[in-house]
Amino acid sequence: MDEMDHRLIAALRHDARMGLSDLAVRLGVSRGTARARLAKLQDRGDIVGFSVVTPADVARDPVRGMMMIGIEGRGTERVARQLGQMAEVRAVHSTNGRWDVIIEIGTETLEQFDAVLTRIRRLDGIVSSETSLLLKTSKSG
Repeated sequence: MDEMDHRLIAALRHDARMGLSDLAVRLGVSRGTARARLAKLQDRGDIVGFSVVTPADVARDPVRGMMMIGIEGRGTERVARQLGQMAEVRAVHSTNGRWDVIIEIGTETLEQFDAVLTRIRRLDGIVSSETSLLLKTSKSG
């Protein structure tokens, strides 16, 4: 991906409903170029979809957070499976860089959230973690 692709994705993250004409103006390219770039990103799998976040989505899990997890040795697949079986874990993402896995957690209360963190940290193979609570969601993407 080049700078134009990154700018296109950033614009769509800001407003996923932005029309092609507005997107083209924002990027400083023709409508055809914007359409071709968007199609290319979708065809290659760089953009896999668009989503909508409603108040009901946020209300389902009043307490939400992201947990970055470091896993010892070759236990990533096993730990990811265990995490995926927990009811409070909404998504498990493999990643590169400092963390091996990033998970999305959703609970009704802070106490439940804390209990989930404790259960996760006790899993065999987890050597480090960092958690961030999601305080406010303004826009999806």
